[in-house]
Order: sequence, then C-alpha cells, then structure tokens
Amino acid sequence: MATITAPPAALQPREHARPGRALRSAPRAWSGRRRCCQVIRATASSRGRPAATGSGQLESTALGASAGGEEGDVIRRLQNGPDVRGVALEGEKGRAVDLTPLAVEVIGESFGEWLRDQRREREGEDGEQLRVSVGRDPRLSGSRLSAVLFAGLAKAGCAVFDMGLATTPACFMSTILPRFSYDASIMMTASHLPYTRNGLKFFTKRGGLSSVEVEGICDRAARKYVARKMGLGGGGLGMPPVVMRVDLMSAYAQHLRDIIKERVAHPTHYDTPLEGFKVIVNAGNGCGGFFAWDVLEKLGADTTGSLHLGPDGMFPNHMPNPEDATAMSLTRGAVLAGGADLGVVFDTDVDRSGVVDDAGAAINGDRLIALISAIVLAEHPGTTVVTDARAGDGLTRFIEARGGRHCLYRVGYRNVIDKGAQLNADGVETHVMMETTGHGALRENHFLDDGAYMVVKIIIEMVRMRLAGLEGGVGGLIRDLEEPAESVLLRMDIVGEPKSAKQRGVEAVEAFKTYIEEGKLSGWVLDDCGDCSVDEGCLVDNNDHPIDVDAYMYRAKFYDESQRPLGWVHIRQSVHNPNIALNLQSCVPGGCRSMAVDLFERFLLTSGVNEFVDTSEVQKFVK
Repeated sequence: MATITAPPAALQPREHARPGRALRSAPRAWSGRRRCCQVIRATASSRGRPAATGSGQLESTALGASAGGEEGDVIRRLQNGPDVRGVALEGEKGRAVDLTPLAVEVIGESFGEWLRDQRREREGEDGEQLRVSVGRDPRLSGSRLSAVLFAGLAKAGCAVFDMGLATTPACFMSTILPRFSYDASIMMTASHLPYTRNGLKFFTKRGGLSSVEVEGICDRAARKYVARKMGLGGGGLGMPPVVMRVDLMSAYAQHLRDIIKERVAHPTHYDTPLEGFKVIVNAGNGCGGFFAWDVLEKLGADTTGSLHLGPDGMFPNHMPNPEDATAMSLTRGAVLAGGADLGVVFDTDVDRSGVVDDAGAAINGDRLIALISAIVLAEHPGTTVVTDARAGDGLTRFIEARGGRHCLYRVGYRNVIDKGAQLNADGVETHVMMETTGHGALRENHFLDDGAYMVVKIIIEMVRMRLAGLEGGVGGLIRDLEEPAESVLLRMDIVGEPKSAKQRGVEAVEAFKTYIEEGKLSGWVLDDCGDCSVDEGCLVDNNDHPIDVDAYMYRAKFYDESQRPLGWVHIRQSVHNPNIALNLQSCVPGGCRSMAVDLFERFLLTSGVNEFVDTSEVQKFVK
C-alpha cells in the first residue's frame, strides 16, 4: 500500500488500480500517530463490463414509464427523510435486503452528478474535479457497501477520499477543516437501528441535504437502477477507482480539544484543563470511543471504567442510543461505582448524545435540551430554542423563566435545524436547535447536529463551575425543570402493501386534523407557535418561505369537560417504518389514558382510519 505525503487537500487520483485489490474491511482504532493519507484500491461492482458509451443517454431513453414502476420504487422507498436507510444484511424477520450493492452504487453516482449539476448552476461551469469524503460506522455491511459507493462516486467523476471508521459530524467537518475542505461528504450509517440496517447521510459545505434534495437524488438513482436492471446504461467502471485514505478523525479530535482548552483557559494547566475530572464514556461499540482516548484523556481526564469503546458492528452489549434504557442504566452504574463527575452516552455515529450527572441522574430528552438551553441562555440572553413538538410544557416554562423563547416544530432533526437557520435568516436570534431524541445543533457550530460537540459544551461548563467554586455537578442547572406526570408512546401499524404505507399514513394524520377543524373532536385544539411563524399543530410555516413538509404530523392540546387542560397528543407518520406514532403527555395522573380513550372512541373508530391502521396497541392501553 503506497503512502502519499502530500496534504489531503492536494490529493488527486493519479491512476486506476489493478482489478482484484480489495479494500481492507476490519475497523481500526484511531491514532494520531497514523500516517496522514494513503492510497487504497477498492473493488467496484463492475460485473466485468466496461462502462457503456453515452450511458446516461441510454438510461434516460430506456426509462420513460419504467421509472415510475415498482423496480424504481425500490430505490425511492429507501429515502428516510434527509437520509437513505435500508436492510443491508439478511436476518430481519419479514424484511428482505433492499439496500443492495447496486442500490448504493447508483445512489452514490447520482449524488456525484447532483453535486456537479449544483456547481454548474452556481458557477456556470464544471470547474475542477469534485472531491468527496466517505466515512462509515462499524456495521458488518460497511466495507462491502463502501466499495460500491466509491465506484458510484468515481463514475460520476468525483475524487474519493476514504476516512474509514468515522462519525457523522466529522464527515461534515471534513468539508470545513482547513487541511481537508472537501466539496461534499457521505456517512454510511443507520444510527441506532439494528446491525442488519445501513444507510447514507449526505453533506455539502452548507450542511446536510434536505429531504427534497435527497428525494431528487433518489429519483435520479431510480432511473439508473431500472436501466441497469434492463442491462442498459453501463454496468460500472472497467477498473476499480483509486481511493485516497485520509486520517480525518485525528484532526477532528484535535479540533474538539482546542475548543475545550481555549474556552476553559485554565489558569494553571492550560493544556490539560480536565485534570482532576473523571468522565465515563459509553460508546455502545459504535464510533464514539475516540472521544475517550483522543479527546478526554489527552486533556488530562480519567476515563477508567468507560464502557464499550471498541467498535463492533454487531453491537453486542446494547444499541448505541442515548434513549436506550440499558445504555443509560449501565452508564449510571459506572458513574456511581467510579465516583465520576460525568457520564456520556453516544449513539452509533455520534450525532446524538446524552449524559449522566455526578449523582447518577440521566440527562436526555427534555432534560438535555434544558441543560444546553441553560448554558446557552447565559451566553446569549433572550435567544430562541427550537425543538420538535414532542417536548414538554415544563421545558417551555423552563426556557421562558430564563428569558428565552421556545419554538415547537416538526419532528425530524433536519426540520428542527432548518427551522433554526430560517429564524436566524429572518432576524430571530436562535442559538439552540434540539430534538428530544438527542440530536442537537448550535449556531456557533455551523448548525451541525454533533453529539460530541454538545458534550464538549457541557464539559466546559462543568470545569467553569468548579473553577468558580460552585458545588454540585451540571445536573444542578436543571433542578427546577418540571417533569410531566405521564408520558406515553403508542404505535399503530399501517396494514396493506408497503408501497401504499406512506400515503395511508398521510390520510390518517390528515383525518385527525380535519376532525378537529370540523368540530368533531370537541376539547381538542391544534397547537401553534405564533411567535415563530408556525401554526396548524406545529407543522405549517406561515411565513413567505415555508420549509417543505417531508412527513405529516400534528400536535393538539386536550381539555376536559371542565376546560381543564389534561395534556397533549402528537400524531405523526413515521419516516422509518410503516406506522403512525402517538406521543401522549399529561400533567395529571391518568391523563394519558383519558386522552387515549377519547381519541380511540371519537376518532379512530368513527373516522374509518381503523380500516387500514392496526389500533390494537391503543386499544390495549385504554382497556
């Protein structure tokens, strides 16, 4: 394997590799001592045929009506909001493999072509070769699918840079950090989903792609997919592409270390500001282990007792997920047993996080949003905090009590982040954008949902509190957060053909809104957030540039016969699976059941929704 000593930004492929030289598949530990960049040769899925002349023209000619057929829908159904996700390995009951090598190759190629088209529109010419970085989590399918992703990007004319095992935030930062500054990046991950799944997340220098943009890429890929199935449009590259291996994670870890050092500015040991602190990291065998050994330990922290730092694509201990009860429980135990100052839980690709304070209290969901809001509001008084509409009323009161404003918006991390960016563009100062799932973005960090950066923010505050002589841990900052009396999540599966599930989901959710608007559900009121140009159940933007709706959902408050508020219900079509999710939250004991009974008897049974939606879970709850 040849070593290239030029800096990453200067690297360009020079030659095609010899066929048969495969990409090394085993995940490797990150180390700052590794060489900066290496050339690797990936095996492409060429099926032995050279690329056809004028393949794009053949694909366009071949499709016509075929593009809208079931074979093209195989690709379109892989879209998951702003991401692509599917089943990559056999083993799931009732789910066939759909994220196939061919699917990944044509999606990669289509992303590369989309990048080229975007630059033409922006600059009026093709310009230099586009440079795209690729990272992946440790899933077993990652190595094989990465090879065909490299091939698809190369076929679109892109220079490909392999970051190996990486995190989703690091992929975006590879377009920003000066030594790299790639045009775009793709992260191969399925986040907290089972080991059999995999997927793709897309970035340019301006951030993550929108759902509409990914839909366009998948439409283009569907046409290619159908053409290739018909034997048209070229089967791939004649020879595997040259791929440059780069060590992005070491640079990203240093970036995080520098932020902590600069903002703490420790008066006696600037370079090791975490001396005297013990932090437990639970990476769940995902990509987050680097944070213990390449960030915390190098700043002087003690990380002994940390959990599941080594990458393992089977995730043998628990799913890497800050919402996972096992993950939080194990981390709490390790914090208490080791007398740690803080515990950290990452999801697989580290774009989400949760923490445990020194007393063993889990800080995720509304609590994490409250903690970050408290820290940021002290820095930016009066700022707006955008969250998804599953956040509780207690969180709203917490933010407002500190002089902030709370904007409730659509579920979906991209929706929440895009709303924050929109508000800032409209002159509404908005520094925090967070989902209750742990996705969190800050204006100061490129509007990037970065679980590691959120933890960095909390650690800086923890050190500052000790330097100021304040007793207690960061959990003390949210001591007055009001918790709901009850919180329930119910799911209703959509029955019938999978290809009809999305439309059926829309019909069910829209029927709920219509029933309220027509007065058929007395006591129910669609929620809104007028200060932030959001109404109709926290879904619709009423400003001059509304954000496209990628999934339908509504939040409604419920009042009993005495006009006493019992709580709220949030109903939404899932973008992950063919079902409808019902979140219920109440401020009084028994309130969730009362709301569910009313919803079941006066809406689900009378509207006809129960004819194509399985309401058994709701029925079981109310009885």
